[in-house]
Amino acid sequence: MQATLRRFGFQAMSSPCELQFYSDSTIEAKKASRRLAAEVVRLEKKYSRFLRNSYLTAINYSAGDSLGIRLDSETYRLLEHALACFEESEGLFDITSAPLAQLWDFRNARVPTQAQIDSALEHIGFHRLHWKKSRLHLPAGMSIDLGGIVKEYAADAVASNARRLGITHGLVNLGGDFAVIGPKPDDSPWPVGIVDPRKPDTLMAKINLGSGGIASSGDYARCFEHEGKRYSHIINPKTGWPCEGLRAVSVAANLSTVAGSMATIAMLKSRDAGIKYLKDSGLPHVYMTQEEDVGGEGLAPLAAAQTATDEQATA
Repeated sequence: MQATLRRFGFQAMSSPCELQFYSDSTIEAKKASRRLAAEVVRLEKKYSRFLRNSYLTAINYSAGDSLGIRLDSETYRLLEHALACFEESEGLFDITSAPLAQLWDFRNARVPTQAQIDSALEHIGFHRLHWKKSRLHLPAGMSIDLGGIVKEYAADAVASNARRLGITHGLVNLGGDFAVIGPKPDDSPWPVGIVDPRKPDTLMAKINLGSGGIASSGDYARCFEHEGKRYSHIINPKTGWPCEGLRAVSVAANLSTVAGSMATIAMLKSRDAGIKYLKDSGLPHVYMTQEEDVGGEGLAPLAAAQTATDEQATA
């Protein structure tokens, strides 16, 4: 029996998600899709700071406890990745910036006072965390947010799990963050379009993805305007104010986790520093400036906006 492309949609991590893979059995494909979607839900329940019974909430509740909290191997690896990002970004990528995320009210478009920001900054700084072997000590008043890592990590985890289930040709899409299970049966890559922040139904770039992953970051998903000024949800942990560099970034890398972290770091930098960072990485990327100019290398910026199609996955 010839393998057929199966597509399964579901909602997780506050995003529409989709699994695409080839299978010669409808029943087996549905079983596999349920197992793979369950992995995303597992990670969401484990690392959401909005869930009272999540493991991340337990970590944050341990702040100030002299005994600290025991880390499992998965969380330990995520913290090591976060540390590498913190060092590479010179402190801009900081998972301890959760107090700032709680302070900025994007739902009600409310700008905090400088005094409130200064107070929050007193409880931020990855270098203040201590973990030895498998035990984390979180200083009093501090908390961590893994939201900038977990969705991309989940995409990679699902792709890896799919391969263990015997799926060899497929693509994972978690809210616009992608991980390749394997190329199409004829070894051709998956076409992925990058949505234009100005017009969500059109594309600003495209890439043919045969392996690895691609992830995006930008101020278009959550932002607001106040007194004529635009505020992004991506907060600079050093100043406490939203970033004002690039407007959107997409990066392709060997893992979606790596791509997402690099895209976020580029967003946190100034415009010129962000562009230089992306260029120096040597990885395929595309970006949009605040002036809505599109540039990049390795991904093909479109000379004219193209409408996204059902055959083309979009980020």
